[in-house]
Amino acid sequence: MASLELGDLFQFDLRSMSPLAWLAVVCLSIYLTGAISLWVRGKRWGVGSTLLFTVGCLLWFAATGLRANAYAEELVSVLLFQQITLMVVAPPFLLMGSPGRLLLRATPRRGLGRPVMRAALSAYRSRTAQVLLHPATVIVIAVVAFPTLYFTDTLSWFLELPSGHLILLTLFLAFGMIGGAPLWSLDPLPRAPSFVVRIVDVLLEIQIHAIFGLVLLRSTEPMFRWYATDPEAWGISRALDQAIAGGLIWSYGELPLIIVLIVTISKWRTSDLRQAKRREAQEDAELDAYNAYLAAKFGKEQ
Repeated sequence: MASLELGDLFQFDLRSMSPLAWLAVVCLSIYLTGAISLWVRGKRWGVGSTLLFTVGCLLWFAATGLRANAYAEELVSVLLFQQITLMVVAPPFLLMGSPGRLLLRATPRRGLGRPVMRAALSAYRSRTAQVLLHPATVIVIAVVAFPTLYFTDTLSWFLELPSGHLILLTLFLAFGMIGGAPLWSLDPLPRAPSFVVRIVDVLLEIQIHAIFGLVLLRSTEPMFRWYATDPEAWGISRALDQAIAGGLIWSYGELPLIIVLIVTISKWRTSDLRQAKRREAQEDAELDAYNAYLAAKFGKEQ
C-alpha cells in the first residue's frame, strides 16, 4: 500500500464526506437565509453573530467533510481531532451565533412559518430541554464523556457497529452543544447556570482532558481494541499515533477551555462589581431618605 501523507487528511473529497458535513452545509444555508431575509426587510441582525455561526459551521464541516473523515477509523489522532472540534471548538461559535434568536425573528408568523415557530417554542419549553440544559447535566457530560468512551474501550464497541463512526460523531456534536450551551449560548436558556457551576464544569473538563492526554502521551502499547495494530500505511507506530492524539488534547483541546475559564471569571467579577454598585446606590438612597426624614421631623419640633 502506498504511504499516506499528512496533506491527504485536509483534502476535499465528496466520497469521504460524512452526512454530518452535509448537515453543516444545510444549517449554514438556513441561517444565512434567515439573516439575509432580515436585512432585506430592513431589520437589524448582527454581522458578528453571522460570522461566528459561519465559522462554527466551517469548523464542523472541516471535522466531518474533509478526507480526514475517511481515515478516522485508522488513526486515533484523527478521531480525537474530530471529537475535540465537535465537542469543544465548534460549539462556542455556533452558540454565540444566536441561532435561536434568529429563528424567532426571521420565521414568518403565518403560513409554513407558524408550525415551525410552534414546534420550536414547544421544544424550548419541554421537559426534555430543561433536563438536557440543566447545569447538573453539563457536569455529568464533562465527567462521563471522555472516561467512559476511552478508559473502558467503549470506543471500540461503537466503531464495531454499522455506521458506528457516524454515531460517534453525532454524539460528539450533541454533547458539545449541550455541554457548551450554559457556557456560551447568547440565546435565553430554560435555566441559566451560576458562575460557580460554570467554573466547576470547566475545571473538571480541563483536569479530565489533562489526565487523558497524559495517558495517551505516555502509553507505549495500543489502548484500544479497534486500533490494536500499527497504521502501516502512514509509516508511524500506534504509540506515536496515540502520542499525537495526546498532544492534540493538551493543546487544541485545552486552549478553548482555558479561554472559557478566563472569560467566566471576568464575567463573574464584572457581575459582582455591578451588583455592588447597585447595592451602594440603594444604600445611599435609603440613607438620604432617612436623613431627609430626620431633618423634617426635627425641623417641625423646632
